[in-house]
Amino acid sequence: MDKPVVPHQIRKVFEGRVFSVVVESITTRKGGRMDVEIVRHPGSVVLIPITDAGDVVLVRQYRHSIGRWAWELPAGSLKPNEEPKKAAARECHEEIGLVPSTLEALGAFFPTPGYCDEEMNFYKATGLREPRGDEKAEQDEDEDIEKEAFGLEKIRAMIRSGEIIDLKTLAGIALL
Repeated sequence: MDKPVVPHQIRKVFEGRVFSVVVESITTRKGGRMDVEIVRHPGSVVLIPITDAGDVVLVRQYRHSIGRWAWELPAGSLKPNEEPKKAAARECHEEIGLVPSTLEALGAFFPTPGYCDEEMNFYKATGLREPRGDEKAEQDEDEDIEKEAFGLEKIRAMIRSGEIIDLKTLAGIALL
């Protein structure tokens, strides 16, 4: 197996609420030297919540970076040292207001490995139920989320028409 490239120097150039950016000075396998900009992200979970009727719950939220609203699978970043399965249950509760009875891991993928180390962990969430009185969850401050359940054929039509533009949602639907 190929050995990983080891950086000579690492400089953090940005530290944000969700991610940081580093510049790593490396020597390539061919002997060249270069600086590589990397977005460091703690990882995330993506949920495919399925109702008892077999519909998939999507969320619609405004995404300032693209200046528009988007239908997406519910998702969220991992907190420090948080297990992905625990994060999946938390995000399901926070984003769609339901608690999953079962979480099935479907795989983990890197959406943009050319410049980011974020690993997205996909979970199918079933047995969705209303939270009990002692189960509290709140959306993040920056979240303004609507939820709606759709059949798979409707979701596929939304993808074909360009109504769904989010790649993690396409990947999640492909895993079903």
